[in-house]
Amino acid sequence: MCGAELSALPEGVQRVARVLQDAGHPHAPVMLDDAARTAQQAADALGIAVGQIAKSIIFRRKSDDAAVLVVASGDRRVDERKVDALVGKTGRADAGFVKARTGYTIGGVAPVGHLQPPVTLIDRELFRFDEIWAAAGHPHGVFRLRPQDLERLTGAPVADVAQDPA
Repeated sequence: MCGAELSALPEGVQRVARVLQDAGHPHAPVMLDDAARTAQQAADALGIAVGQIAKSIIFRRKSDDAAVLVVASGDRRVDERKVDALVGKTGRADAGFVKARTGYTIGGVAPVGHLQPPVTLIDRELFRFDEIWAAAGHPHGVFRLRPQDLERLTGAPVADVAQDPA
């Protein structure tokens, strides 16, 4: 992606594109015609299974007010008890907290390029897929990667943080 193409993108997407470029990631962010604020919307727009969407969920750690990012498979719900067992007691993060800590709005939180590095966990359920897609810093922005790329780009551990399927 060249400088002119990059500067035409929203600021959050530019930040993600730079991180991906600097890491030698082969896939640049793409902008979808419609918003992909939910995993289902993103999957529908891309024509893929909802489980292939790497959704970013931000929690607020109670002991130190740190942002905790859980990157989970779009077809799974995060089990907060499992997250708490790994990182300490957490609570919900409101839109203001998410924007202040990550630089992204809810519905476009990327797994990389945060203003303040979060405590990050990757849900092992993402590894069911060869290819996944994640938000790229804007509700219309996404980028393609493999679960192994997500692990490499974030440096985060892979953990069991999803609720058991019914």
